[in-house]
Amino acid sequence: MNEIAYVGLGSNRGTRAAALVRSLCALRAVPGVEILRTSRIYETRPVGPPQRLYLNAAAAVQCHLQPKELLEHLLAIEREAGRVRGAPNAPRTLDLDLLFFGTFELQTPKLVLPHPRLHERAFVLVPLSEIAPHFVHPALGASVEDLAARVRDPEAVWLWRGSSRTRAAWQRLQMAYEREPVSGA
Repeated sequence: MNEIAYVGLGSNRGTRAAALVRSLCALRAVPGVEILRTSRIYETRPVGPPQRLYLNAAAAVQCHLQPKELLEHLLAIEREAGRVRGAPNAPRTLDLDLLFFGTFELQTPKLVLPHPRLHERAFVLVPLSEIAPHFVHPALGASVEDLAARVRDPEAVWLWRGSSRTRAAWQRLQMAYEREPVSGA
């Protein structure tokens, strides 16, 4: 298997930006996964009950694993970061969502591809549109850029300003992975 997958990253508990940086480092260490590109970090309003603002980003990865294997690695990285699964939309130390796995469409009890609600979520689509604007949602037939335009809300999703130290760490990671636009992106 050799596919480009897209992963959404989010955190709103603890040191949010550091959690995103550590998650990319952990993902980079997974055999069969190569990070191709990352978006900038966005600060976003939470969905659900009142809670702290989230930080969100997106990553494109070249993956030589099966979709379920990649998901298991993402869940393991979440657990290592202290994620405890509770109520839906509860605060999270780390949230890693497998958004797309190439153009695969899959529906199992543990994994649905494409991610079933990504087309409704500006906090997913705005960062994703930075790295894959022309990628076409296989079930909806619309590009990520078009989907993002439909839900974009500057009151709900904006570029994160954060500490200069953490921004610099993220930018170093971005530069390390920066490549030509991802095929189909």
